[in-house]
Amino acid sequence: MSEPDVIKLDVDPVRFGQSFVGSEAFTALFQEGMELVEETAAYLDGQGREDSRLLRREASVAYASESMRLTTRLMQIASWLLLQRAVAEGEITPDQARAEKARVRLNSVETATTLVEYEALPARLRELIGLATRLHARILHLERLLSEVEAAAPQPQGVNPVAAQIGLLEKAFAPTE
Repeated sequence: MSEPDVIKLDVDPVRFGQSFVGSEAFTALFQEGMELVEETAAYLDGQGREDSRLLRREASVAYASESMRLTTRLMQIASWLLLQRAVAEGEITPDQARAEKARVRLNSVETATTLVEYEALPARLRELIGLATRLHARILHLERLLSEVEAAAPQPQGVNPVAAQIGLLEKAFAPTE
């Protein structure tokens, strides 16, 4: 009897991050994020300017604050997505990506806007804020998964303990010649 083939293989386990960034799911997430950035920019530079001019003073301040938070959140999302895509395309290594992550802060952006002020905002801005918030939450979840998997990655060992035990059993029960 010899070691099972699984034990003989001297390969690293598949890492979630490496497989995810090369998947169709990541491609769809990337496209969704970039489209949201473009839609938001088009709105804020176009119809959003008109919408903000029609607001009362209090709502106008809330509009400025929320549009700034929205832009910040989307830039965080875009930076994270671009970093992950660079890894997927081999432009940078996963180690380089980890070093760059210090610059990409995916922190939550808290709002000081009251519910009354928020409801006074244009419907399209509220819709974009909702879409960005949901996308941000999904990316935060993925980032936690990626970080946990990287932190829990097994370190290479000199001797496979299972293989050593199987070897001892084979030796103990081997027929004598």
